[in-house]
Amino acid sequence: MLSLTRLTLISLLTVFSSVTTSAQSNAMQPVPMASDADPSFDVAVIKPSDTSVPRGTGIRNNGRHITAFNFPLGELIAFSYGLHQKQIINNTSPIFDIHFDIDGVPDIAGHPNLAQSRLMFQKLLISRFKLAFHYESRVLPAYAIQLANNGPKLARTTRKPSDSTGFSYNCQITLTVRNASLTDVAKGMQEAFLEKPVVDQTGLQDRYDFDLNWLPDESQSYCPVDATHSHSDPDKPTSIYTAMQEQLGLKLIPTKTSIEVMVIDHIETPSEN
Repeated sequence: MLSLTRLTLISLLTVFSSVTTSAQSNAMQPVPMASDADPSFDVAVIKPSDTSVPRGTGIRNNGRHITAFNFPLGELIAFSYGLHQKQIINNTSPIFDIHFDIDGVPDIAGHPNLAQSRLMFQKLLISRFKLAFHYESRVLPAYAIQLANNGPKLARTTRKPSDSTGFSYNCQITLTVRNASLTDVAKGMQEAFLEKPVVDQTGLQDRYDFDLNWLPDESQSYCPVDATHSHSDPDKPTSIYTAMQEQLGLKLIPTKTSIEVMVIDHIETPSEN
């Protein structure tokens, strides 16, 4: 079964990616919101989802409207604050089991980028769900990115620090990273396809460009299983653990470590309007 995190990632890559196909390049592209804009939802309708209708989970843009559909509240908080769901401590509040549909319009013209979209949902959670929380450090199971004995094998980016950061993952089993720190990579990996939080323990401070190829197991992929892929085929990518060591000179190590978590102090069911 596909996790909501990976389904969300597909929608986010569709909504916020700057990559276009040749057909799309001929169509009118949305005008981006100013990079220094601080948007909120001008108007937003929130209602419980009809979970009897199978329709997936995600976020999409429809003209000026930003729509989150069939979103469990915990997943919405995780997306909004860039956290793994295991970093959210909610004391089993029943509202976290409710799925919501949200349809809103930003109060600033333009197409928001991913960071601006997260900010809009943060403000919505605080104003409409009355979200209150604090951060703590707790020891949790996690993955640590560390330097391997043969590493690192990373190319520093030639882009400017102010340029956009790219992180995308496709069904050709390629993770494409551009102008990203390894802290950025850790956050992307935990949101995209790993079942535990990920921390960067390399000590590296630069920003990098790289492509990582591997053969994901079913828990790491939102793509249909390809029966032609074989772990015994030397021409096919291998596991993410081996691929990171061979291609990047990095290790991905299961561990327990101190991680910042969000502790929910208060949250309530919002009115629909």
